[in-house]
Order: sequence, then C-alpha cells, then structure tokens
Amino acid sequence: MNRNMLIRLVIDLSMTVLMLVAMAYQITGNAMHELAGVLLCLLFITHNILNRRWYKTIFKGKHNVRRILSIVVNLLFLISMAVVIISSVPISRDIIPFIPLNNDTVLLQIHVMTSYWGFIFMAVHIGMSWATIINSVRKMTGITGTNRIRTIAFRVIAVLIVVYGVQASFEREMLNKLTIYNPFGWESYDSSMKFLLDHLAIMGIYISGTHYVLKFVQKQDKTRLDKTGFKERNIEKNENLQNKEVH
Repeated sequence: MNRNMLIRLVIDLSMTVLMLVAMAYQITGNAMHELAGVLLCLLFITHNILNRRWYKTIFKGKHNVRRILSIVVNLLFLISMAVVIISSVPISRDIIPFIPLNNDTVLLQIHVMTSYWGFIFMAVHIGMSWATIINSVRKMTGITGTNRIRTIAFRVIAVLIVVYGVQASFEREMLNKLTIYNPFGWESYDSSMKFLLDHLAIMGIYISGTHYVLKFVQKQDKTRLDKTGFKERNIEKNENLQNKEVH
C-alpha cells in the first residue's frame, strides 16, 4: 500500500470514529461533543483537499449508474456536513461561546437532523469504497488469495450485522430523526458500548447494502457489455461472410 492510500484510510477511519463520538452527545457531554466536531471538521476539510481532483472530473467522461450515484452521494455528504458545520458555530457553548443567540432551537434541530443525514451519507460513501478498503487491508495483511469458507463467514457476519442494525434503527427511531422536527431533542441514556454497537450496526446496513448493490450493478453492466460485444462480433462475422460471397 502506498503512503497516500494509507493516509486516506487513516483520515477516513478517524472521521468515522469522531462522527460516532460527536453523535454520542448524551454520553460524552457538550465539551467533548464540540471538540470532536472541530476535529471532524478539520479532517473533513483535509479529506476534500486530498480528493480535490475528483471535483474537476464530475462533468468529464461517461456517467454510468455507479458514477452518478457516487456524485450524488458525495455532494449530499458535502452539503450535509457543510450545514452541520455552519449551524454549529452560533449554537456553540464551550469552544465558541461568545456569539450571542437568543433562540437557538431551530438551528439546534437543523444541526441534529443534518448530523444524522451526514451519518447515513458517510456510511453510503464508505460502502461505495468498500472494495478498495478491503483490497488495501488484504495488501497490508498479506492476504492475496480467495477462500470460500472465509467469504461465506464474512457474508454471514454481514447479514447478522444488518439484521441487528435494522432492529437498532427501529429502537433508536432513526427514521424520525431523519425526517421529524423535535423541539425537545432526542434523548439517549444507553451505555457507551450499546451506543457504539447500535450505530456501527446501523452503518453496516448502508455499507453492506451499497457495496452489494454496486456489485450487482457492475455485474449487470458487464453482462450487457458482453452481450453487446457478442452481437457486434456476430454482425462483423456475417459481414465478412457476405463480403467473401460477393468476391
């Protein structure tokens, strides 16, 4: 693995950890929440600087399903994080406490709601890069070959994570947090371990779902290309036969 890829993986992993810490507001308290938010903001900016070339290629080349999905998800992730960062400034109570604000209820709800959307978009973003992440981990660990038993075991684990994640989504009312304005906020009094397991499992839904949906799309594209190539070869073959008959 080259140095740039390692740096990107460390930054992405750090962003994921900080996102989880920032979301555990009821467990960590406001000061830790804001500190995690500031670090997350800095890493998010760094992440976009390292991937700045991607923005220059948005309107270039062919736009298949995978690429369109990538553009949409990345831009939505960017927008949601930008709203989270901007809305956090006037409601800060520890790091930037000197901005006067009489009624911060609306901004607080915007901040909370877009945070959950950012969490979902981050998971989908990871899912779109999951194959690259796995390949990088394989190179780091020296695992190059395929193993049927290992593959089946990982798929079973993925299914279990998704099942638990769906249950956790209902228990934590994720749909409501993404769609409903709640002036009283969303309380959580679980232990740190349960919070971590629940949210990692919820991430697992979107990471696994995105990864396997893209694999299916890629397989369909390959099948379509193979059929197109087969038809083109048959047309060319028939044309050659017709030319020979004419001559």
